[in-house]
Amino acid sequence: MLNKVIIDGYKSIRHIDLELKPINILIGSNGVGKTNFISFFKLINIIYEQRLYNYTMQNNVERLFHYGLKQTKELKGYLEFSDNAYEVILQPRYNGSLFIAEESSYYRTNRYYISNLDESQIKDSTTFRDKWLREYLQSYKIYHFHDTSKSAPLRGYANINDNRLLRTDGSNLPSFLYMLQQKYPKTLKRIELIIRSVMPYFGNFTLAPSVLDKSQINLQWNDMESNGKYFDANDLSDGSIRFIALATLLLQPVLPKVIIVDEPELGLHPAAIVKLAGMIKSVAARGCQVIISTQSVNLINNFEADNIITVDRKDKQSSFNRLDSEKLKSWLNDYSLGDLWAKSVINGQPTLL
Repeated sequence: MLNKVIIDGYKSIRHIDLELKPINILIGSNGVGKTNFISFFKLINIIYEQRLYNYTMQNNVERLFHYGLKQTKELKGYLEFSDNAYEVILQPRYNGSLFIAEESSYYRTNRYYISNLDESQIKDSTTFRDKWLREYLQSYKIYHFHDTSKSAPLRGYANINDNRLLRTDGSNLPSFLYMLQQKYPKTLKRIELIIRSVMPYFGNFTLAPSVLDKSQINLQWNDMESNGKYFDANDLSDGSIRFIALATLLLQPVLPKVIIVDEPELGLHPAAIVKLAGMIKSVAARGCQVIISTQSVNLINNFEADNIITVDRKDKQSSFNRLDSEKLKSWLNDYSLGDLWAKSVINGQPTLL
C-alpha cells in the first residue's frame, strides 16, 4: 500500500507531505486542487509507461509547474510503500519537453538512482525492487465515466478481445463484461445483483458478439417487465450507465493495487451513492487502496472521518488535511460529516465572497 506521498512544485501544489490510508476521499470546492492531486498519479503512470517526452510535447509544461517555470525550477514526487519507495525529479529542456533529472528507487535505507534520463528505467529494470514497484506504478490510472453523451465511448461498440483491463473511460465495458460472463460468471451475477438493487427494472446482461461483425460487441440487457425485449446502452440514463461502469470497476475479480476515481458520484441517485460507498469499502477490505475526489455530501456521510482529506486553497497553494475522528468525536455524536462540512466546522468548503 502507498503509505505516503510527497509532491513539490506540481500545478497548484507547492508542497505536500501526506500520509495515505486504504480509503482516501478528497473533499473540497471547485478549483482548490483535488483534481491536481489526482492527476499527479496520472503523471507518475505516464513517466512509468515511458511516455514523458510525448506527453510534455503535447501539453503546456508551464501549467505542470507551480506558478510556471519562472517560480518553480523542478517538479518532485516521492511515493513511499513501507520498506520501498520511488522518487522522481523532472526538469525542463530548451525545446519545451521535460526530462528526468533523477529517478530513484529505495529499499529501506538503500537508495538506487540514475540521473539525466529521457524516459523512466523502472519498466525495463530486472531488479526485484523495481519489479515490486511496477505493480503499483502501472495501476495509477484515473477512472472517469463522465462522458455519457449518445456518442460517448461508454455507449458504443467495443472490440471483443479488448478485455484485459477495464479502460479508464469505460470504452471497453461490453467486452470486459463479456469476459466476466465467460470466465467469472459468479462475479457477473454479483454485478447484476447490485445494479438491480438501484435499478429495479434491470434484468440481466445479454452479452454476445455482434451478428454483423463477430469482433464487435455492445452492451445489451433486458428489462424485468419487457417480456424478453432487449435494450442497449443508449436506453440507459446517464446515471445508470455510470453506475454500471462503477460496479464493474469495483466488483471485478482481480483488483489492481490502487483504484483512483474522479467524482464517481456524478449523476447518481442518493440510493446509488450508498451502494457506491459500500463497494468502495469492500474494495479496500480486499486489499486495494482507493483514492477518490468528490463534492458529494451523501458520499462522505457513509465514511469515517479518518477516511476524509479536506482540500483548500491557502497562500497560493493547495492545502491538504486529513480529518481526525478523535478531534471531531463530540461533533459526530450529533452531526454527520456532511453536516460538519456544510456548517464549515471542517475545511474543504467553498469560500464565500
